[in-house]
Amino acid sequence: MKSVPYRLQFVAYVLAMMADNIEHVISYWVVFQKFHSPALAGFAVLSHWLPFLLFSVAVGGLADRFDPRRIIQCGMLLFIVASSGWGFFFITDTIQMWHAMLLLVIHGCAGVLWQTPNQLLLYDLVCPADLPSAVRLNAMARYLGILVGPAVGGVIMLTLGTSHGIIFNTLFYLPMLLWLFWAPVRDKSVAVRRFAVRGLADILLTIRAIGTQPVLTAMTWLAGLTSFMIGNAYHAQMPGFAGDLGHGDPGVSYSVLLAADAAGALLAGIALESWGRLKGTPRTAITLAMLWSVALLGFASMRIYPAAIVLLFAAGFFELSFNTMAQALVQLNAPPDIRGRVVGLYNMAGLGMRAFSGITVGLFGAAIGIHWSLGLSAAVLLALLLLLYQRATKTA
Repeated sequence: MKSVPYRLQFVAYVLAMMADNIEHVISYWVVFQKFHSPALAGFAVLSHWLPFLLFSVAVGGLADRFDPRRIIQCGMLLFIVASSGWGFFFITDTIQMWHAMLLLVIHGCAGVLWQTPNQLLLYDLVCPADLPSAVRLNAMARYLGILVGPAVGGVIMLTLGTSHGIIFNTLFYLPMLLWLFWAPVRDKSVAVRRFAVRGLADILLTIRAIGTQPVLTAMTWLAGLTSFMIGNAYHAQMPGFAGDLGHGDPGVSYSVLLAADAAGALLAGIALESWGRLKGTPRTAITLAMLWSVALLGFASMRIYPAAIVLLFAAGFFELSFNTMAQALVQLNAPPDIRGRVVGLYNMAGLGMRAFSGITVGLFGAAIGIHWSLGLSAAVLLALLLLLYQRATKTA
């Protein structure tokens, strides 16, 4: 990517995503030690994803109407408030459960103010021909932050301690916050109708607007189905999988399994960026999603540790591939005057629906076992994706 503004955004995005995950590592550790509350752990998951379900379209509408750079900066400020709040309560040792819940909600709202406007910002930084590449690279940045964040968070905890470490973490949000003051502005020559933000009505109107556009409809369904049925809920079950595989130290096995998933995603970004021959179409994206569900189905039934690593590596590869392809198709095909709302609806399906994957994989895992719950979820998802593929084929 030759765009200098995009390169600066990429670096700032990696640092902010890393800070997001560092905050999770430190805050979850201290809160677990303080309260030992499974209910609070469940609330942490809901508070992270429900804001995307409730507010993604509204935030997209705001990004259509106002400068997305300022909305992202509001998100960065909320991240800083959350990390500073954790630091204050850790230093004074006065944290109560309602304090933790409030800070978790602030962190979740910061995420929704960041992600959709940032996707619109890409459209202002690069030309449409480079947008698929920019989307892939930003997805790589996300996985890079997820992969590096916990390791950096662990080092910070060891060197600075939890209290001062989480305050130090606020510095990683500053590059994005400050760079946005000089980031390129939206092309004023492109006329954009400024619709009022109408809350729930925006969701219904946006659904109607994309109803006549098969590409947008198919990719939104793809995002919703994959997130509702599986999402990233299996990550929370990874310690259980590591223990069941019975290969050496469960802690090391757990780390290797997570690293394999993230490494596969990073390789996908590099391969797609350097190869560039995989044409982005709805059917290709759905096919990659089906391969993802097959890889997870195989992982759920696998009892051989090395083979499980390979399957998770493949799952990470296919997950990034279909997610970035679908996101690029949505951004490229969205009508310019409601692009923010369309991208917001996609994020509502792709990120917000992850709040319910804790039911399909998590709660069912407690009832029938994590292997059966993930395997059945993957099998049902595969069947639904086959139906979606047939529908996409007919419309094509």
